[in-house]
Amino acid sequence: MDNAVAVKPALPLVEPAGFGARLAAMPMRAKLSFLLGIAALAAVVLAMTLWNSQGDYKVLYANLSDKDGGAIIAQLSQMNVPYRHADGGAAILVPATKVHDVRLKLAAAGLPKGSVVGYELMDGARFGQTQFQERLTFQRGLEGELTRSITAMAAVQNARVHLALPNQNGFFREQQKPSASVLLTMYPGRTLERAQIAGIVHLVSSSVPEMSPKAVSVLDQTGALLTASGDTPQSGLDAQQLQYVNQVEAGYTKRIFELLEPLVGRDNLRATVTADVDFSQTEATAEEFSPNQGANATVAIRSQQVSEQSGSTGAPPSGVPGAASNQPPVPATAPLAGATQPLQAAQGGAAAGNSRRDAVTN
Repeated sequence: MDNAVAVKPALPLVEPAGFGARLAAMPMRAKLSFLLGIAALAAVVLAMTLWNSQGDYKVLYANLSDKDGGAIIAQLSQMNVPYRHADGGAAILVPATKVHDVRLKLAAAGLPKGSVVGYELMDGARFGQTQFQERLTFQRGLEGELTRSITAMAAVQNARVHLALPNQNGFFREQQKPSASVLLTMYPGRTLERAQIAGIVHLVSSSVPEMSPKAVSVLDQTGALLTASGDTPQSGLDAQQLQYVNQVEAGYTKRIFELLEPLVGRDNLRATVTADVDFSQTEATAEEFSPNQGANATVAIRSQQVSEQSGSTGAPPSGVPGAASNQPPVPATAPLAGATQPLQAAQGGAAAGNSRRDAVTN
């Protein structure tokens, strides 16, 4: 008996569809989403690669003028140092690892030129420089120090100080007094009060010997004169004078409130006092003659000159010259009758006297 075994035919092997086939089988919306995702991933990888290759950037200089910024960028291009701009071009950024190195190289090249220098100019004094160069270096250093002090104020963005220091000579009547001019650049929306302007004037005048506060002029960036002219009542006042004026105004305001508040009520009174104080000083010289004491009390002696001179001379010697005339005089005795007197020099003669007296009284 034959056993018949039915053999089923083998099914053909179906190969899995490839990536391209699957991508082709996807709907159009899915294809677009897939392509956008790949593009975003590639952009992220590229940004990370560029960031790692360039490194972190830090500020090299900030608040630069256009002239200094252009000079620094030109120098960085010659040094092959990558840079970036920030804050609308007011700041320059370089890789963090090169900040200090680039600053030292730019300082050796004299950049930025707009930086303020003070008394450190005196450290680089050259051998053999003239007296004029020494005076000019000292003046530049003093102007730089004053600029640093003024720009330390919160409202001042930048400042420039110009000093006029005349040469001193040996003629005191021809001496010229020094003067100064200060140009201020304020921050937008900031102004200086009257006391602050007086403080700047006092700072400059106190830093220069024999400079009067009235010889200091302060201007803002618009060219307006901040120091008041001599026509205004409170022009040229220093800090102490302004403080005294404020005290006077506050004192009068307080007295007005104390007098009128009980009558009209606390909320019904407004008072403002403006004090005009004259701080002018006048030097006068007076010469007074006090009356004499005593009987001449109504008469004042301004000057008196008295000259007195007196003297007496005897008669010139007479007689026969010789030994007899050189003998000392003998005491006077009564002559004997019939005796002859000895031969002597004449001792007598009428005594002559001189006298003079001058008196002048004013």
